[in-house]
Amino acid sequence: MKTTIPALLVSGLFVASGSLLASDTYNLDPAHSTVGFNVTHMVINTVHGKFNDFSGNVSLEGKLLKEATGTIQTKSIDTGIDRRDNHLRSPDFFDVAKFPTITFQSKRVEQQGDQTVIIGDFTMHGVTKEISMPVTVKGPIKDPWGNSRIGLQARTKLNRREYGLKYNQALETGGLVVSDEVELEINAEAVKAK
Repeated sequence: MKTTIPALLVSGLFVASGSLLASDTYNLDPAHSTVGFNVTHMVINTVHGKFNDFSGNVSLEGKLLKEATGTIQTKSIDTGIDRRDNHLRSPDFFDVAKFPTITFQSKRVEQQGDQTVIIGDFTMHGVTKEISMPVTVKGPIKDPWGNSRIGLQARTKLNRREYGLKYNQALETGGLVVSDEVELEINAEAVKAK
């Protein structure tokens, strides 16, 4: 039996669409998720903060992470100190009026040893750079309301100056008031889209 090229293309499309259909989309559950960060202050202490307004989704094929996107509203920054948060919202730092969001769009997922690493474009303060984040996915499990739910943990470090967040002051004893390196940490739950 002779197989024609058009027949191969059609069967290839069915296989490709079948694998696409196998992907499940999960939407972040903000009530059970945290997008946090920490930064060294005056060389002697670590200040922790978070963003209260964010959204995102991930796609899985079986238990394998395939894709992720996220958006953070910069005005929702929260370090627990109003005066500091207002300074962080100002043009000295995030300039939330001009740059209202931080976004992430995955480009690929790689297995590096026993770690899953998601690589994508991270945009903050109008600057886009490729970053890598090791990610742990737990689940899926069925919650008490019949939803399929997963857990996600991701952590990475970035240099805020590379994104144009350059405000700082030098200390008399050496060092800077705010470190350039910032650690970003995501602990999240996501629910399968219906």
